[in-house]
Amino acid sequence: MRLVLATFNRDKARELASLLARPGLELVPIGERVATPPPEETGATLEENARLKAEAALHATGLPAVADDTGLEVDALDGAPGIYAARFAGPGATYFDNVALLLERLRDVPEARRTARFRTVCAACFPDGAVEIGEGVLEGRIAAAARGSAGFGYDPVFVPEGSALSLAEMSADEKDRISHRGRAVRALAERIAARVS
Repeated sequence: MRLVLATFNRDKARELASLLARPGLELVPIGERVATPPPEETGATLEENARLKAEAALHATGLPAVADDTGLEVDALDGAPGIYAARFAGPGATYFDNVALLLERLRDVPEARRTARFRTVCAACFPDGAVEIGEGVLEGRIAAAARGSAGFGYDPVFVPEGSALSLAEMSADEKDRISHRGRAVRALAERIAARVS
């Protein structure tokens, strides 16, 4: 089965391709199929945004497509940035911009109150109208400063529960084993595999 990876984010595409690698699946980055820009993320939830992106890729290519949406929920910020994690510092924000704003907002928050979680929803949309969903959550806390050079997004400031390392201090394999996206994709991959077999 050919499956379109419905993201224009190279970091995310690389992670999705690694996590979804299965016999019988040919993974195709959407940028290799179409030149259209990604759809605007107008959903009110992670699932709505993931489905919106996967459906847009399906319609653009005619092939089954998978997309994810990830949010960062920081308890001391009443769940913000939530679904707006990628644009926390505004439209066109870089990873650095978003992390800098997050650390500024948490500047006076003690370590015990810096609890947070990553939440990912992956959606796969198929030409027959079927939709499969996988979800994953990773609990942790926000560090006082960025650490590590691996990963992307908020990885340098997110320390998973039970770990002394930030996600950006872990190898790709270590991160994939525990990450929110890894958990969501593995749950989704089982459902996709049932269609391939």
